[in-house]
This record gives sequence, structure tokens and C-alpha cells, in this order.
Amino acid sequence: MKRRVAILISGRGSNMSALIRAAAAPDFPAEISLVISNKADALGLERAKASGVTTLVIESKPFGKDRAGFEKVLQAALDQHGIELICLGGFMRLFTAEFTKAWYGRMLNVHPSLLPSFPGLDPHGQALRAGVKLSGATVHFVIPETDAGPIVMQGAVPVSDHDTGDTLSERILEVEHRIYPAALSLLATGKVRIEGDVCRTAGGGASENFLIAPVVS
Repeated sequence: MKRRVAILISGRGSNMSALIRAAAAPDFPAEISLVISNKADALGLERAKASGVTTLVIESKPFGKDRAGFEKVLQAALDQHGIELICLGGFMRLFTAEFTKAWYGRMLNVHPSLLPSFPGLDPHGQALRAGVKLSGATVHFVIPETDAGPIVMQGAVPVSDHDTGDTLSERILEVEHRIYPAALSLLATGKVRIEGDVCRTAGGGASENFLIAPVVS
């Protein structure tokens, strides 16, 4: 039985599209049952509709700072559609601690850095200013603290001296599109468990691939 997933978006839905494509495979253990946007003009809504996914708009602006009020309506929609897992795909609204605790271990997010480095805004700029030679993306469970939940999966890319925030973002986005569906698959098949603040993967081992940067000839 495939797990029912909702994707929450606020914009173009780039990672949403990657998840929808992955879930179209017959052997993928989850189905994207619903896409919810807190903005009526989010470009991702049309992408989701074109893929045959049910969409819903729950405008957050009328709720102002009443996060709990917004989440009450959101939770009702999730219940109505029998949602079991949530994936955040560029969802630009913070949750209350109560909501994240209610969905703890069942709500994923992807962040474009190798957490715990460079959480929050402008992770690409943070990485470039720090002069790191490797950056990447992290899929993690959502907790009340921003970009701080147990890490499910990570992927890395080299950073060159000529990178800008835009070029680094493009390369990292490719990694996001690979690891987010893979992490959802692990969660949907019950292969991940949380021990304290750490996520463990059943049957998982370290990759034998090495990524070293810079390459010097």
C-alpha cells in the first residue's frame, strides 16, 4: 500500500516536480496525493495540475501572524485527503512547535547546504563567503528549530573559485532532485528511524564514492 503524501509549496515547485516524477514509477512506495500552496499565484500549482495531482490553495496572508489558525485549516485538509507524510517544497511559512511535533518523523524538508553548516537564508552566499570547497543539499526531518532536524540524506557538489550564488544553486538543485525522492522512498518503506537527534537507515552503508575538491592536475 503506497503512503499518501502531500507536498506544500509557495512558489515554482521545482522539488515538487522531481517528487511527482519519481512517484510516477510503479515501484515507488509513495503517491503524491495532494499539493497545497499558501499562495494562489504559485507557479507550482499549474505544474501539479498538469501532472494530474490534486491541488489546493490555503492562503496564509489572511491569517497574518495567526499560525495556529492557518494550521488548523491545513490539518483539516490533510485529514480529509488521508495524508500520511508531508514534503515541504519551498514552503515559505514557519510552523508552530505544536504542528511540527504532531508531524514529527513524518514531515521532510530539503535545504541547499550540507547541514548543520549554513542553515537559514542565503545558504549559497554563506558557503561562498566561507570559502568551502564542497557544498550540497540535505533532506531532514522538520522540527521547531529551522533547518535543524535529524538528517535523512545528503549529497555534495564541488565549489569552484568562479562560482556565484546562481551557478552554485543550479548545481545543488540537481542534487536536491536526486536525494529528495530517495529520502521519501526510505521514509515510506520504513527504512529510517530516529534515535535521539540522529536518523539511522536500515541496511544503509556509506557510499564508496569520494568527492574531493579542488582537483589539482
